[in-house]
Amino acid sequence: MAAPDIAAIYERHSKTVYRVCYAYMKNPADTEDAVQETFFRLIRSQPRLENQEHEKAWLIRTASNICKNELKQKRRKDTSLDEQTDLAAPETHQSSEIMEAVTALPEKYKTVIYLYYYEGYQTAEIAQILKKPHSTIRNHLREARLLLKERLGDII
Repeated sequence: MAAPDIAAIYERHSKTVYRVCYAYMKNPADTEDAVQETFFRLIRSQPRLENQEHEKAWLIRTASNICKNELKQKRRKDTSLDEQTDLAAPETHQSSEIMEAVTALPEKYKTVIYLYYYEGYQTAEIAQILKKPHSTIRNHLREARLLLKERLGDII
């Protein structure tokens, strides 16, 4: 099996991995650590990746798991969204409020919302990536929307 071109994979997916990690970690330093660990695992495990979508799905799932494990091990102090790097910086005040509300969602909703709205995955694809039933993903999406509507009111 030929080794994957890590530099090319990094170029294609680093911003996505950063955003997924930031949704969990909520501060740039911990986010960068999680991104680094995600790509380190890619190098170490050299999974058989069939195409770019498979690469992206593997990286998102790995990044999510790394962040969840890290958060289980240590309590993290949240930081202001103003401290974000330009990779995840919102463009307007309204999108800033929306991003803040998304990052404040419980863990089970954050990734689903991000994958659906920011990455454009369908619910069936998200179910496959997260290895959860399709109905669970639809329910998480519905519940997350209700929470966001409560928090944001007329903004959305």
